[in-house]
Amino acid sequence: MNPQGPGPSGTPVIDLRSDTVTRPTQAMRAAMANAEVGDDVLGDDPAVRRLEEAAAARLGKEAAVFVPSGTMGNLIALLAHSKPGQAVLLDEDSHIYRIEGTGLARVAGLVPLFFRSQDGVPDPDDIARRVRPSALPGPGPAVLCLENTHNLAGGVAVPPERLRAAAEQARAAGLAVHLDGARLFNAAVALGVDARELAAAADSVMISLSKGLSAPVGSVLAGSRQFIARARRARYMLGGGMRQAGVLAAAGLVALETMVDRLADDHQVAAAIARAVAELEGVRLRPERVQTNIVLFSLPAGHDGPEFIRRLRARGVLAVATGPAQVRFVTHRHVTLQDVPRVAAAVRESLGTPR
Repeated sequence: MNPQGPGPSGTPVIDLRSDTVTRPTQAMRAAMANAEVGDDVLGDDPAVRRLEEAAAARLGKEAAVFVPSGTMGNLIALLAHSKPGQAVLLDEDSHIYRIEGTGLARVAGLVPLFFRSQDGVPDPDDIARRVRPSALPGPGPAVLCLENTHNLAGGVAVPPERLRAAAEQARAAGLAVHLDGARLFNAAVALGVDARELAAAADSVMISLSKGLSAPVGSVLAGSRQFIARARRARYMLGGGMRQAGVLAAAGLVALETMVDRLADDHQVAAAIARAVAELEGVRLRPERVQTNIVLFSLPAGHDGPEFIRRLRARGVLAVATGPAQVRFVTHRHVTLQDVPRVAAAVRESLGTPR
């Protein structure tokens, strides 16, 4: 049963707002109920330690720290890699800049230095131009932020060789490299590579457990032991010490161990939705660019994004507008191939497009 309950005429709601709407599995709930816990701030919560060790191993890093959210994980990474007044090099459409509440400036005291790209990764030459000594007064940039998959580029999965090339140029210029890997496992599954290969280019990487992996709460930040020691201090400063957090970490461990491979199902559903919606008159959508679980499309001329979202909701489909005339669907384990015809019909009816 869809967790959002009934929609129009008693039919289940199809919730495509985000993969954050996923509910924990029964195995996660059982693990939470039976979790052995301690005070994580004091370092003695066994469930948290197991999760951190497992995540570090999956990402090929020395250590990891459990955090309440991906936003906090990314901010902690910036704090641990930099000093106030330095710059952070990142894509102008990155989640860290567009979505995460200007924490890089207000909390970390960093100046954003933008590059423009199709998938969140700059060309190495672009990095060299932006970090040359004459480009910026003052301390200069401290960290390059990459994103994989890239949310606002439509869930594009960036291959390891592109990440590697950018990271090598950044390190040659003295920058640390942080990877916002909230959906890193989506990228790994789509590309058919191990997550370690994608994380290898970065000094630090954040993964989300509460998106497609369906855990109720939490993300993990991984890196060297020295980096994670700094990250723990930053987590405490931000109020991220959660005490008996093993209740949550237990669900995260089940997510990490059992929910990665099934992400391919979400990608299949997203591709099917993209093909169906792309056939509708006036919709701008390239199905071949849908690589993971995000579908971005532009509405025909004259249509308003928020109004379109309201019409979809009246037909039992939930989504978000990412621009005045742009809509985002995100698939997850509560949406199946059987839901695709209903989604396509709701889009068609909301546009007023004839059959």
